Amino acid sequence: MASFIRVTEVWVPSRDGSRLEFGTGSYGDLHGFHAESHQTVFGYGEGLPGQAWATRRPIVLKNLQNSYFKRGAAAADAGLTCGLALPIFAGDSLRAVVTFFCADDAEKVGAIEVWANDPAQSSAMEVQDGYYGNAEFFERNSKAIQFGKGEGLPGEVWERDRPIVVKEHYGSHRFLRKAEALKIGRTTAFGMPCHGDRTRDWVMTFLSALGTPIARRFEVWKAEHDGEHLIYEAGLCEVEGDLLETYGSLSLAREDGTIGKILLTGLPVITTDFSHEPSLISRSLAEAGLTTLVAIPVFSREARLTAVAAWYF
Repeated sequence: MASFIRVTEVWVPSRDGSRLEFGTGSYGDLHGFHAESHQTVFGYGEGLPGQAWATRRPIVLKNLQNSYFKRGAAAADAGLTCGLALPIFAGDSLRAVVTFFCADDAEKVGAIEVWANDPAQSSAMEVQDGYYGNAEFFERNSKAIQFGKGEGLPGEVWERDRPIVVKEHYGSHRFLRKAEALKIGRTTAFGMPCHGDRTRDWVMTFLSALGTPIARRFEVWKAEHDGEHLIYEAGLCEVEGDLLETYGSLSLAREDGTIGKILLTGLPVITTDFSHEPSLISRSLAEAGLTTLVAIPVFSREARLTAVAAWYF
């Protein structure tokens, strides 16, 4: 099954904070793009990661040629046509930039959307940009709708200020674009806040379709106020369904696997090595046939870690 996202990368600040350097990535069989990325660095405002750093907001770049994108030739060779960047800020401190890349294909259906609210202009959240693959009708309808706090998936993420997995079927109050979702065969929707811009609130939503999922499993781990533990809050897996029966109220400390270590580092991570995961998690991942984890920390405006969003492929 082809993933809607072909490449995921993590870019981290250099020791002196003057540039972004390659941290880690998941490239599948796109070895040429991997090699190019591994040798690339970005200054402030330079390239897609540098732009996300400078603007302090999520960015969608639909033209990787003839633009500020630095790896255009390598992207063309790999068949990549769209890039998205999510900056991870803890207060005023940039922790990392996560980039995603997609490829145009008649079979690719789904959506990655960027929503924002400017309180000086409106009390609602509107879509600012997005990548929709072959779902142009979904794009048109998304641009025509607004969400207040608590309304739809963007509005609920905005209100709760934490990642959310939509587990209900198509009629959920969390996802108001039911007719459009049915047309693309949407199976899962995931939303997460993005703080960095002091003047506006931002939310990214990821909408999976049956044939080209964003990920095969989504999890949300809530940070306890003591800053020492993450508690499993919600999750949805293609194989195991709702993970509540599997995980219950599982708690992770700083020494507990890849996700637990984010309590210590505060950095996003991509890994294919599950050998050090807690036994309950590693057993569940093996049974579901999952091989790659992308884990992203979520910080409040006050720079407190509030949650970790985890995706598996």
